[in-house]
Amino acid sequence: MIPAHPGLRGGPVYLDYNATTPVDPRVIEAMLPHLGHHFGNPSSGHSYGDQPRSALDQARAQVAALIGARPDEIVFTGSGSEADNLALRGAVLSARTDRPHVITQVTEHPAILETCRALERLHGTDVTYLPVDGDGLVDPATLAAALAERTVLVSVMAANNETGALQPVAELARITRAHGALFHCDAAQAAGKIPLDVRGLGVDLLTVVGHKMYTPKGIAALYARQGVALEPLVYGGGQEHGLRAGTENVALAAALGTAAELAAAELADGTPGRIAELRDGLHRRLADALPGRVHLNGPDTRRLPNTLNVSIDGVLGHELLAAAPGLAASTGSACHSGTHTASPVLTAMGLDADRALGALRLSLGRWSTPEDIETAATALLEAAAAL
Repeated sequence: MIPAHPGLRGGPVYLDYNATTPVDPRVIEAMLPHLGHHFGNPSSGHSYGDQPRSALDQARAQVAALIGARPDEIVFTGSGSEADNLALRGAVLSARTDRPHVITQVTEHPAILETCRALERLHGTDVTYLPVDGDGLVDPATLAAALAERTVLVSVMAANNETGALQPVAELARITRAHGALFHCDAAQAAGKIPLDVRGLGVDLLTVVGHKMYTPKGIAALYARQGVALEPLVYGGGQEHGLRAGTENVALAAALGTAAELAAAELADGTPGRIAELRDGLHRRLADALPGRVHLNGPDTRRLPNTLNVSIDGVLGHELLAAAPGLAASTGSACHSGTHTASPVLTAMGLDADRALGALRLSLGRWSTPEDIETAATALLEAAAAL
C-alpha cells in the first residue's frame, strides 16, 4: 500500500484521474538529480553529459518495456498532442502519394481531429471520419469499407477519455496493415491502465502520455516502429532520431521512464482489478439508491478499469457537481459563455441531449480508496436529492 498523496490531503475526493493524475513522489525523486546535480547536455562528449545520457537511455528502455517496443523506437515529445501531431503529420508528409487519404473516427481526442482538419486545410489531405455505435466503438467492417488506394494512415484511439470504451485496436490494425497503410493509436488513456503490446496489437505508431501516468505535465512519447518514415515535427540538431530536435528534457524523460516502470509493476500485481472493484462499487451504490435513474454511458465490460460515465435522470451533470463541492470530477458537457453544450463523444454515440448533459465522468486512480468511494457516493446522492 503506497502512502497517501500529500496533494490530496484535506481536499475534495479526486475522481478526475482521466483529466490528469497527481505526480507520484517516486517519480519526483527520480527527477530531482537532473534538476540540479546532473545538469549536463546528454549530447555532450565530456563527462558532464554521461549521466544525463545514461538516464535518457534508461528512460527510453523503461517506456519501451511497458508497451513491448524496442528502446530505439521511442521518441520523447513535450505532450500527447505533440506526439499525435508527429504521427499524423509526419506520416502524411512522408507519404509518396498524391492527395493522401487518412481515416480516423468521430470520438477521437481533439489532438487527432484538429490535426486531421489542418491536414485537410493546409495539405489537401482527404480525411474520412468513421461513425461509432451506441457504445462508442468502431465497426471493423466500416473501416474496411472506407480504405482506399490512397489511404496512407488510420488513427484510432485505444481508450476513450470520457467513457473508457476500448476500441478493437488489434483487429483495426490488422485490416489497415493488410491494406498497406500505417496504423496509429493514441493510447494516452490506456497506457499503464491496461496491458499494451505494440507487436501483439500490430500498430505502427502509438502515443503514451506522462501526466495520465503520474508524471508532471510536459512529457510524452511516440512509439514509431522501426522502418516507419516520418517527417520531423521540429527541425534542428537531430535529437530523438531526427524527429524532434531540441536538447532533451532529461528530468522529465526520467519521470516518464519511472512512471512506466511503476505502471508495469501495477499491471503485474493486479492493481487494475482493485480499481475496477472500487469503480463498480460506486456504480452499484448510485444505482441501488436511485433505481432506474442511473444509466451507464459506454460499454459495460469493454472499457478501462478506472472509468465510470453515468447519467442520472432529471439532473444536469454540472449542477450535480456544483452541489457536491466535496467531489472533484468531470461532466459530459462543456460550458461556453454560460451555456452548456453536450459532449461530442456522447452525442456521436446517439445519446439524447438530456442524457448527455446529465453525464458524469468519474475516473479513479492509484490513490482512490474505499473511503473515497463512500464519500463520493454520499455526496452525489445528497446533491441529487437536493436538486
